[in-house]
Amino acid sequence: MPRDLIIAPSILSADFARLGEEVATVDAAGADWIHLDPMDGHFVPNITFGPPVIKAIRGSSKKLFDCHLMIAPADPYIAAFSEAGADLITVHAEAGPHLDRSLQTIRALGKKAGVSLNPATPESAIEYVLDRLDLILIMTINPGFGGQAFIPSVVEKVRRVKALVGNRPIDIEIDGGITPETAPLVVAAGANVLVAGSAVFKGGSKEAYAKNIAAIRAAAEAVR
Repeated sequence: MPRDLIIAPSILSADFARLGEEVATVDAAGADWIHLDPMDGHFVPNITFGPPVIKAIRGSSKKLFDCHLMIAPADPYIAAFSEAGADLITVHAEAGPHLDRSLQTIRALGKKAGVSLNPATPESAIEYVLDRLDLILIMTINPGFGGQAFIPSVVEKVRRVKALVGNRPIDIEIDGGITPETAPLVVAAGANVLVAGSAVFKGGSKEAYAKNIAAIRAAAEAVR
């Protein structure tokens, strides 16, 4: 059976002056998960938010909080993100030397564990940790900023990751440049979780968000 198609709006593109309200609005507009992008200004060239912000907005949605840590080192902060309300915690394969230990830490806290791959990182980097994973996040942009253009050459990598996963119960998530035009490319290659920031939050209203989410979902479902 194919895994459920999941749309995970990234709050990086929301209005931070009313972030809790934006989370509640995009939830009501049809989001399946809420995607969170902590960045440290070290692993990536940008600084966004940390556990206190996640804790502050946790009450705005009962949906799964999908926390993508773009920080290095990640291990000292995993517990704090867990306590703040993250349900699924993803670390980058490139962010530290002990990926298996990081994933064990996440699982020991009772959270789902994910690993992310930058565009230039081969899928072979995660072969040995597949049995510890609930999710693989494939970047289709270089991490650090929202609104970047989709990198088409990563589509073939998605196909290879899908083959690597086989029948394991692992979600394949795509982050970067997802729109109704690019969503079918990665879904046809095997992805089932789509992160979208600017493509969802344009318009600034529940009605606009609902329309944007529906357009991405319809384009993706058409190739499943």
